Amino acid sequence: MTWVQRNKVWAGTALLVLAAAYVFYFINPNIAVSMFSNAWFLAVPLVLGAMVGVIGERSGVVNIGIEGQMLVGAFAGFFAAAAAQSVLVGVIVGALSGIAMGAFLAFTTVKGQLDQIIAGVVINIVATGITSFYYESGKTIPRGLPNFDVPLLSKIPLIGPVFFSDGPIALFALVIAFVLHLLLFKTRWGLRTRAVGEYPSAADTAGINVIGLRLFNVTAAGTLAGIAGAYLSMEATSTFERGMSSGRGFLALAILIFGAWRPLRALAAALFFGFMSASASQLQASNVVDIPQQFINLLPYVLTLVVLAAAAGRVRAPGAVGQPFVKGD
Repeated sequence: MTWVQRNKVWAGTALLVLAAAYVFYFINPNIAVSMFSNAWFLAVPLVLGAMVGVIGERSGVVNIGIEGQMLVGAFAGFFAAAAAQSVLVGVIVGALSGIAMGAFLAFTTVKGQLDQIIAGVVINIVATGITSFYYESGKTIPRGLPNFDVPLLSKIPLIGPVFFSDGPIALFALVIAFVLHLLLFKTRWGLRTRAVGEYPSAADTAGINVIGLRLFNVTAAGTLAGIAGAYLSMEATSTFERGMSSGRGFLALAILIFGAWRPLRALAAALFFGFMSASASQLQASNVVDIPQQFINLLPYVLTLVVLAAAAGRVRAPGAVGQPFVKGD
């Protein structure tokens, strides 16, 4: 069975959406590029956050601390960049802070057998407290991460200016979704990861180091959360504000479920939410409808909940997600 046959609903939906997008583009290219660029701008941290969740839950570990990991990444990256006057230093520090938070989650839940939900809540609470307590106003960075055009790809109508004329983290988010899909379903690491997330006892019997692989995966996934935070404070904006992750980590978990724990489907789900948010912004700016601003801002979240509720019964989580592994049990 080919990939298209296995994913015919998703592939058909993607083709219909792409065709509709190009019809819209040829009718009004300026508004189309603006809306879809804004949609991708909003989707980038959600894509990275969802990839963190994919790696963790495919390994059997629930990570509801993505929100806190993003926030710490944004905080550490921005203030490191302000101190060093280098956005490159900021991105590196943001990624390292994500690794540190991922390591905390991994060692407390995998080695320490702490409840995974409690560990994630601890990360979120600590992240909010630390970033608020040590926040300093007036700090600046030399400039945000620059945008650049990918040769040839940036010349494609609509797709080029939306996806291939961005900053490095936005481009990285697009690439990592495809790379992670290949790694999960086409490599030995991916096979072992899926095994420890579905049947850890069988994987252990087959000689796979379940605890070691879970530790590595959850820790390494923190890198993406830290980079998502760096995107918020150094590419999407050039500043840090308290609580600037604004629930994106929790939205990433919803997107993860909507995407059936598969990287490319999660990418599509993140784009859906980004487009809904961009559409709400366009409605608000154009004054087409006389609806209070608060209701317009609520629209993408309501639609996401509706779609998630519709999809929840059609997808299945990895069999051992949320379950601690004890060798010999």
